Amino acid sequence: MITVKDLIKRQITQTAVSVAPTDTVYRALQLMAENNVGAVMICEENKIIGIFTERDYCRKIILMGRSSVNTPINDIMTKNMITVGLDQTLEECIELMTKYHIRHLPVEENKQVVGIVSMRDVMTAIISYKQDQIDRLENYILGSDYGH
Repeated sequence: MITVKDLIKRQITQTAVSVAPTDTVYRALQLMAENNVGAVMICEENKIIGIFTERDYCRKIILMGRSSVNTPINDIMTKNMITVGLDQTLEECIELMTKYHIRHLPVEENKQVVGIVSMRDVMTAIISYKQDQIDRLENYILGSDYGH
């Protein structure tokens, strides 16, 4: 079974982009665009205290008529985050994402953020793993691995 650690080792997952709680929403959006990511971590003294996603922007800025230029990220970030550890399986990640209707899971090790996995990361890895299994079974059935 593939774990979060496997994703990070294969560098399928993105590194966590972070901002300070006093930074503006606009700054977070700039970093998200520069790094082509859909979420940023909010960190204070090397500890994760929240997450801000594209979904948060739509629901808490645009729909509420706020300005991203002068709204501190601390005012609208999601504080109650769901995180995963390196030893969790991708199936567990999917279960959490489905249960909580989220697309990003911060990865923690020893209470430090070591990365973030997205729904796309997880699905890509699972599909690749399943395809590899199918290919191996086909090769076994057809005897392709034996030079026939």
